[in-house]
Order: sequence, then C-alpha cells, then structure tokens
Amino acid sequence: MKHILPLLLVFTALLRIPASAESKQPNVILLLTDDQGYGDLERHGHPLLKTPHMNRLFDESVRFDNFYVSPSCSPTRAALLTGMHEFRNGVTHTIPPREHLHQDAVTLPQLFKEAGYRTALVGKWHLGGTDKGYDPTDRGFDLWANNFPGGAFDATVVHNGKRVRENAGTYREDIFFDEAMRFIDESRNKPFFCHLATISPHTPLGAPEEFIAPFRGKVSDKHATYLGMVANLDYNVGRLLKFLEERGLEKDTILIFLNDNGATEGLDVYNAGMRGCKCTIWEGGSRALCFWRWPGHWTPHKVDNLAAHLDVLPTLCDLAGIGIPEKVRAGLDGFSLRPLLESTMPMAWHDDRMLFQHVARWANGTAAAHKHAECAARQGNYLLVRSHPCKDPACFLRNGQCASLNQTAHGATAHTYTESNAQFHWGLSAPDRWSLFEVKKDPSCEHDLASSQPERVAAMAAAYDHWWDAMFPLMISRGGDRGEPNDPNGK
Repeated sequence: MKHILPLLLVFTALLRIPASAESKQPNVILLLTDDQGYGDLERHGHPLLKTPHMNRLFDESVRFDNFYVSPSCSPTRAALLTGMHEFRNGVTHTIPPREHLHQDAVTLPQLFKEAGYRTALVGKWHLGGTDKGYDPTDRGFDLWANNFPGGAFDATVVHNGKRVRENAGTYREDIFFDEAMRFIDESRNKPFFCHLATISPHTPLGAPEEFIAPFRGKVSDKHATYLGMVANLDYNVGRLLKFLEERGLEKDTILIFLNDNGATEGLDVYNAGMRGCKCTIWEGGSRALCFWRWPGHWTPHKVDNLAAHLDVLPTLCDLAGIGIPEKVRAGLDGFSLRPLLESTMPMAWHDDRMLFQHVARWANGTAAAHKHAECAARQGNYLLVRSHPCKDPACFLRNGQCASLNQTAHGATAHTYTESNAQFHWGLSAPDRWSLFEVKKDPSCEHDLASSQPERVAAMAAAYDHWWDAMFPLMISRGGDRGEPNDPNGK
C-alpha cells in the first residue's frame, strides 16, 4: 500500500495539469483590409511606403504568394466566410440585394461559435447590412462592433446596434483596432475568433495628417492620402502585434492578414508590375497578399501553390479541430492549407486545381449574357482570360460594367483608379476568344500563349464552361441576378 499511494498521488496530480498548448484550441484573428492592393506593402517592392510592422508580419509568417480573392469586395467576403464560391452564395455585386449572403449558407463564425468560441466582427460587413436575417449577429457573430455614422473621424462605437462610446476626433481604424483588442481582453476565459475587417484604404479617402505628410509632394494629394491610410494600417498592425506580446497570446493565436481585391487608388503609383485592378479580370484584379502567423507552430516560409480565400474556412476548422457537417462540407470549394503551413518543403497539393473567376457586376437581370464577359480560369501559374463586354446591346444602355468596359474599347485612357493607363489596366483581351498567360513570368499579361498551347486552352475553357453551366441555375436561385433590370444601381 505504501508503494501504491505515491503512484495514486502522481496520477491525481497529472489529472489536474491543464491541457498542453498543443491540445488547446487556437485563438484566431482574421484581419482583412479593404481595397489595399498586393503591391501596397514595402516587402512587395513599393517605392514609397514604409511598412515596418507589415514587414515584420511578412517575415514571421507563412506567405502564400500565389493567392487569389474575388475581383471585388462583397464576393470576396462571401467566399472567405463560407468556403464557397460567391456564385454558390448568390453574391455577385456590392449593391443590394445582390450582396446579401444566402441565408442557408453556413459561416465560419457559426462553426466556431458552436465549438465554444467567442466570436466578433469588428468593422465592415457588406453582406446584407442590418436587414432581418442578414445582420452579422444573425450569421454567427456574438458581437458586431462598427462605427456610426461611418466617417473617417468622430465616430461613435456601436455594438450590435447600440451606441456604447463616443470618440470625438479619433480616426476610424484606430477605433477598430481598439475594439478588437478590447474584445480579446474580454475573451480570456474562452478561445476567440475575431474578424477585424477594416474600411481603410477604401474611399472616401482620409487619414490623420501625420500619416499623409511623408508622401506630400512626392505624389498627388489623392495618392498621398491613400498611402497615408495604408501607413496608418501598418501602425495599427504594430499595435496589435505588441498587444499580443504583452498579453502573452502570441503562441496561442493564429493571425491571418489579407486584402479583399486588387489595387484601387494607388494603382498609378505602384501595382507590383501587374496588369489590372479591382473589378477587372486581369492578374492585378484578384491577386492578394496573404500571411499566416502562428509563432512556435509554423516556420516562416513562402508557398507557391495556388491558393484562395475559399481555403480559409476549411483550414481554420482543421487547425481548431472543428468538425464541418457533411452537408456543409459537400458544398465547399476550398481545401485545408494545413500541409502547406506545416511543411517548409515544396510539395504537391491539389496541383490540378482550377479556380473560376468572374467580375460579375452585370446590370440587374442580364446574367445570362455574361458567361464569357470578364471571366477567367486559373490553374497553377496560368490565367485563361476573356476581358470583354457582353454582346447584349441593351446592356450598353445601362450604367453597368460592360458599358464601362466599352469606353475603354473605344479608346478611353482615364478610368476608375487610373488617370492615364486605362488601356492597360482596363483593356480588352483578344476578341472573340480566350487568351492565356503564364502570370508569374508575365504579370503584365503581355504575351498571349493561346496559339502555342491550344490543348491547355481547350481543357481550361471546357472546364470553365462546365462550371458556369452547373453553377448558373444555383446562382440565379440564390439571388445573383436580383433587382429590376433598369435599376440604375445595377452597375
């Protein structure tokens, strides 16, 4: 008995030891910036921006350098939070009702909440506003902290529709990061999922003068303000990293940093050599920066495999040990990135994968005419693209994307985000056929390989056609073409 008692005491003590860091569910911060381009980062070669804190994040992260989102805001957010292509969610635009996330879609915060996480959205939603059933608190977020009335300064903090704090003179993004850190502090007894979705550097442009001043005289005032907004984001990323250090949360927290679409107001300053911007189907329209940081768990390295926003949900559920219901899993278009995060060696990973993309900002009621208008398929480093307006004459009478693209076809040199380079960034591809580019060698999409690789073109084009034909009725049934056909908002 005298020998058994010590063993029992040891066994009892072991039962009282907390779960190890390896078995603990990780906290997650999903940081999404609005309209920041892939090139708006010092580490990506920007000639003017100094981004020491984003640089640190770059250096300490697994970096996905062949990572893509949708060509505009709401479609990216829908795909990011569901793991499903935006067409499967019925989200084809940024204007209501076509930005309403389909109500049957299961979201990332819903899955995390059911697994015992505290969940919060801080900042931008843009997937149905506060309409009944579409509010963030209806889609899995315990807390939605945003600003009212929505300007860059003097914002009132709103929690789930109720005013909680006045912030006279305080810059909006400073407030958002404050709210995220406050939520994290209040979640110390439970794992948390915090989706921090900034509004910067989206228009209307505005930032504290201390961030704009370094760029004045080097670029136009508009571009200086835009770069100042990115510089402020960098400052706040630094605040967040320091906060996690001080709270001892670094090794318990996965931090993901990405942007929601291609370049915008900084396009004429620097675009990392890419052709295209937000709302175009070219390389620069949807290539995104994407950093995953988890100190003590992953060795920082670069990943060249083709990845996308569609992969975030299955990856995070995999890392957190959260089961995805079979009905939900059957509709996913993404894969777990976990093998790529955990290994520093190049590996085969869904190498036959094909991503299908569409700008989709057609005028309401005209979806059928846009099968081959501003669309693309990606596989490996290849981009198969058609940058054309549709052929429906009625579409040109509406203030939609095709009418806009038609202006470029008729020689316009100025367009959205560019004062003189519309022919390059908003230009048309070869008429009435697909064009093929190897975008890592040719990010400016100047060398069309379609004639030299006809078999690849045929295979990728057939895959795209099959995808569109299968997805189209589902997209229509879920609201992807809703709205009055002559609605001026259908643009």
